[in-house]
Amino acid sequence: MKLGLATPVVIQQPGVASPWEATAGPDELALIAEAADGLGYDHLTCSEHIGVPAPAATVRGATYWDPLATLSFLAARTRHIRLATSVLVLGYHHPLHLAKSYGTLDRLSQGRVVLGVGVGSLKEEFDLLGAEWADRGAAADRAIEQLRAAWGQREVDGLIIEPHALATDPPIWVGGRTPRSLRRAVHFGTGWVPFGLRPEAISELLAKYALPDDFEVVLSPGPVLDPIGAAAAARREIERLRDVGATIVTCRLQATDAGHYCDQLAALQSIATPL
Repeated sequence: MKLGLATPVVIQQPGVASPWEATAGPDELALIAEAADGLGYDHLTCSEHIGVPAPAATVRGATYWDPLATLSFLAARTRHIRLATSVLVLGYHHPLHLAKSYGTLDRLSQGRVVLGVGVGSLKEEFDLLGAEWADRGAAADRAIEQLRAAWGQREVDGLIIEPHALATDPPIWVGGRTPRSLRRAVHFGTGWVPFGLRPEAISELLAKYALPDDFEVVLSPGPVLDPIGAAAAARREIERLRDVGATIVTCRLQATDAGHYCDQLAALQSIATPL
């Protein structure tokens, strides 16, 4: 079972983030990323919100580091771990802009970028950016097609895109919680990153498709894991997601500080390795 990391510090959701994250900065972030890299974790993530409405922040949190800046910083501190946006809101970007900016990051990181993309769920944020809220699902489908066509290409529609990504077959994980999000992932992407769904619902949705062998189902545990203090519970949670259909599990960990977080990473890897 491959493990990924929902990177701490860069997203601070109430009830999920540990108190030490509120004052942590680049040093702690780099320490954790380097530890995950050395332990063989598959990926680390960074989400995207430009601004969160104040009422929504009580649930979603208010801290969201910019994914391009954050993953660029972490690319320089790691060597193997993949760098996943989870997720970019497609309506906020032109596909060619994503191909150029994240293609540059792909070049800098030697091919480690994973484009996690989504439709978006905060109308206030769309309004803030002047983005189109209505029909955003259909617009997202078109954007993924355009992004796939442009990724890794030097010339697009008569324009030179330089630098560009190293390969022309981008890993694209589609986020969402609806049947349409899985359909979008199967038709346009290479993986699915659902959220807010019961395991039974995920299993039922996946059973409707004959998925390609290399299709990635990226699931997250409901609870924050404590592999040192509650190893058996952490193992059960990973096994539960494996049985639902996960090919990768993106984990959040309890910790008292960055050093303890690194110890938790090592403990979780030892639990997951035999699975």
